[in-house]
Amino acid sequence: MEKERGNGRAAKATSKGQITIPKPVREALGLTAGDTVLFRVVDRRALVARTPSLLELAGSIPAPADVRGLPWGEVRERMRRSRADRLS
Repeated sequence: MEKERGNGRAAKATSKGQITIPKPVREALGLTAGDTVLFRVVDRRALVARTPSLLELAGSIPAPADVRGLPWGEVRERMRRSRADRLS
């Protein structure tokens, strides 16, 4: 059962603590079946955010120039060697 409240939406929790995210909220967040959401409690209020997939994150962090375009295995190996050098 859901009710609109001001600019938000309300939903009732079941005895198991489950809620159905109202359709307008799912649409606003771009949620589809199988998506993962993150809940954060701030001052007794819950913030809900859709977590991006790995493909959506691709390219969001710039790669150092010396590893751009290298196969992932080579990047990982260089990082391992770099860490080992710092620890020895």
